[in-house]
Amino acid sequence: MSITLTQAQRIIAAADAKATELGVPSSITVLDDGARLVASVRQDGAPLVSIDSSFAKARTSVYFGGAATGDLAAAVQPGAPLYTLGAASNEPLAFVAGGLPITDESGAVIGAVGSGGGTPDQDAVIAQAGIDAAR
Repeated sequence: MSITLTQAQRIIAAADAKATELGVPSSITVLDDGARLVASVRQDGAPLVSIDSSFAKARTSVYFGGAATGDLAAAVQPGAPLYTLGAASNEPLAFVAGGLPITDESGAVIGAVGSGGGTPDQDAVIAQAGIDAAR
């Protein structure tokens, strides 16, 4: 089963509210379990690059089986086991915080949310607010 539009909209609304609360204009993207777009929003004032970064963070989480993107950063540093992996994909990936998996009741990954526009730590807080609303 993949994430539904209704679930995605709930995640977007909660993440949008958190970004507003933090004063961090952001883009928030929700992808399904095939890393395809379900819903996305770009707040007024969010940097243009945040559209692509939110999508790349969500995609990375899906491609890595539901990993939090911030947890992958060390694995892609020079000399680390996955150092060249980013170049192996035709689609952009992001190995910084702000991408989180969305799981169903059984723990299966049904999609991911990505947030872009703030610092990696801010993006992670915004994405987590969306995840919290999905439960």
